[in-house]
Amino acid sequence: MDAMPMSSQPMSRSDAMKHMDHVDYPASKEDLVKACNNMSDVSEEDKKWFMESLPEGSYKSPDEVKEALGSSM
Repeated sequence: MDAMPMSSQPMSRSDAMKHMDHVDYPASKEDLVKACNNMSDVSEEDKKWFMESLPEGSYKSPDEVKEALGSSM
């Protein structure tokens, strides 16, 4: 098994979206924002972007979240 490289660099928005796979679905915007805010590798700027860009609603999967964010990414 290869070890994952450790980095002090914050994740990009697309990297942060990969972590949405670890959220329990269905999930509300509130649930997803809380999960994002608990990710220590996501920058404060990207947390703010996520909160402001994600439309209100309930999401059944990470793909629905990505689709809702669409061109914002």
